[in-house]
Amino acid sequence: MVFLSALRRRPDAAIDRERFPWTLPLVRDLAALEFTAPVTFLAGENGSGKSTLLEGIAVGMAAVAAGAHDLKRDPTLQAARDLAAGFVFVRHRHARTRLFLRAEDVFGYTGRLTGDMADLGEIERDLGKLPEGPGREHAMGVARGQRVALARRYGADPDARSHGETFLALLQTRLVPNGLYFLDEPETPLSPTRVLALIALLADRVRHGCQFVIATHSPLLMALPDATILLAEDGRLRPIAWNDLDHVRVTRAFLNDPAAMLRRLLAD
Repeated sequence: MVFLSALRRRPDAAIDRERFPWTLPLVRDLAALEFTAPVTFLAGENGSGKSTLLEGIAVGMAAVAAGAHDLKRDPTLQAARDLAAGFVFVRHRHARTRLFLRAEDVFGYTGRLTGDMADLGEIERDLGKLPEGPGREHAMGVARGQRVALARRYGADPDARSHGETFLALLQTRLVPNGLYFLDEPETPLSPTRVLALIALLADRVRHGCQFVIATHSPLLMALPDATILLAEDGRLRPIAWNDLDHVRVTRAFLNDPAAMLRRLLAD
């Protein structure tokens, strides 16, 4: 079962066709979108509008952003807020949590975590300078407990890991059972081996009642069994089989004979 089952265009929506995102044919001409599988991949070339659509859906579902800004205040997501206002979001049931994550936001998120832990440590030290007493010990214990809890969950120094390690560790921590998750190109910081680890993580969370909507270019990631793949092409979305994706055909042709493909490419 899914949490988000559909979105449908509001018949009374005020749409400015001269303003982004309504200038995107994919967004402007979208009347409805159904979600029937626990994992839906949005595929397509750069500029097709898949990430803008994903952002709008995340805003419409009031997802929490795992970045430096929340969705209501992030200056880069005004178009997503405009898109969300044009649709009705049909919920089949309520998710335990709703999370939106872009790969580029990881640095902002880990920076915020590192800053929070440093601030809690400073509070604890400042409290230690106060006269002894039950109040001081209680306050120091609260600050210490919050700092230790963050360190236990995310590591003592989140910035010490590589971007890919940080991203995968963050997903392992934040993707809890019975959640609804919107991921924008999560493969970006990951090696092929880490993408396979991400596939295993997604499959595990699906078994624990989660739903995912993911914008991606990764043929590895889109091979996840039983996922729905929607291709953004020529201003519309259509279901497509994994084997029929250009992402798969081009990757397969290159790996089968990289020298031949490079000769043709460089000759052009």
